Amino acid sequence: MPADGWWGWAGPLFVTVLGGALRFLRLGEPHAVVFDETHYIKGAYSLLTFGVERMTLGTGEDPVADRMIMAGDLGIWRRCPAVEECAEYVAHPPLGKWMIAIGEWLFGMTPFGWRFAGAVAGTLSILIMARVARRMTRSTLLGCLAGLLLALDGLHFVLSRTALLDVFLMFWVLAAFACVVADRDWTRQRLPSAGPRPGMRPWRLAAGACLGAACAVKWSGIFFLLAFAALSLMWDAGAGRALGRRARPVAALQGLAGAFALVPAAVYVLSWSGWFLRAEGWGRGWEQATRSGPGFFVLDSLRSWLGYQFQVLGFHTGLDARHPYMSEPWQWPLLQRPVAFHYESPPDACAAKDCSQAVLGVGTPALWYFALLALVVLVARYTAVRDWRAGAVLLGYGAGWLPWFYYAVADNRTMYLFYMLPVVPFMVLALVIAAGLVLGPGGTASIRRAAGAAVVGAVALIVLVNFWWLHPIVSGETITHAAWWARMLMRSWV
Repeated sequence: MPADGWWGWAGPLFVTVLGGALRFLRLGEPHAVVFDETHYIKGAYSLLTFGVERMTLGTGEDPVADRMIMAGDLGIWRRCPAVEECAEYVAHPPLGKWMIAIGEWLFGMTPFGWRFAGAVAGTLSILIMARVARRMTRSTLLGCLAGLLLALDGLHFVLSRTALLDVFLMFWVLAAFACVVADRDWTRQRLPSAGPRPGMRPWRLAAGACLGAACAVKWSGIFFLLAFAALSLMWDAGAGRALGRRARPVAALQGLAGAFALVPAAVYVLSWSGWFLRAEGWGRGWEQATRSGPGFFVLDSLRSWLGYQFQVLGFHTGLDARHPYMSEPWQWPLLQRPVAFHYESPPDACAAKDCSQAVLGVGTPALWYFALLALVVLVARYTAVRDWRAGAVLLGYGAGWLPWFYYAVADNRTMYLFYMLPVVPFMVLALVIAAGLVLGPGGTASIRRAAGAAVVGAVALIVLVNFWWLHPIVSGETITHAAWWARMLMRSWV
């Protein structure tokens, strides 16, 4: 690791503060319930109030509860003859909504309150990004560049300022990846003197806990769980071969099972504590479960819970309703169909007759397109020299993107561009590792280093300018309609 002392933390923290300032500035705007916030802010408030999710007044076509919330009236709960009849069927696990609920508890049921936790998660992910990139490249400068690039991505910015679940999924996935990389270093330091088993591996256990949390936000976290488990196993096998040790596959799988099966499962089940402890949850069957004593209560509760999980699985595999902003996974890397989270034309709010206030869920095009080139470089790098960093980044990118092709082809599932958010950190890592290759190692001739620095600096500047240009339409700033239209890179953005 670089021997730069306090700078190894001061640089990443500085970039994190900059990214956090961008995310918290005007966090309460738009002062409205935008896009799918309608589902998660009420679910979070219900968890905070009842421990489970309950039905609210209104429907998707007539969101009465949303209007009541914006008017300051929190009497939004539907009244039912029996409590269990008001149970809300939800398609995602509860952890992400519990995280949103923290902001609602601290700052009230307001746009700032329900977006607070997402902004915190987005800001902290910048710090994790900078530190894990520093560890992988052994360069604090490149680590800070990684944090800066993540801070300047439009999709990351929008979802850090919106009460959806994807920012929490991205946070836990990135945290898990950072733990897996740290475990690689930790294990290799101890293997030569510790024998074939290095003992308790805290970073691997932490990775399992983070992956369990990712699955407890959205089920798509399981793609990363499987990928990172395989990655850890391959790194262990490589370390053993480097030391000339005989492979022990059974022991390796036993060690893997605790961190990447038992720990994630425990975290996932724990996230459902409110459902287990309250009678009002969907499909809970509390009265029936309590009829025959505590033993039957536990077994019947587990049976009801597993039945609920299978209902959710059926929902996700059968989700094929058409939506104007849906897109296919092969369109995502090129940003062909972003999602309009919010759009209004407020009268007399700008220096023109027609005004626009928009929040467009789109990545920074310069960053995404440069990342595609960097991914090609990493494929060549891994093919040529088996660079472990290139392999890890390519695996993370594939784990977050490729599984959606199956659902697009087999189920014709409804999907959106923002499903790519957990992949964005791997795009940034690809760019930063490619930047390190352009710069060359520390002993490279000064002319080569200067030319490499000019190229890397130019890329960073282009990304910065591109984000600055897009900022009004990703932050809900009121601008003229002409200025909004000028920022539509493709007609499919409208």
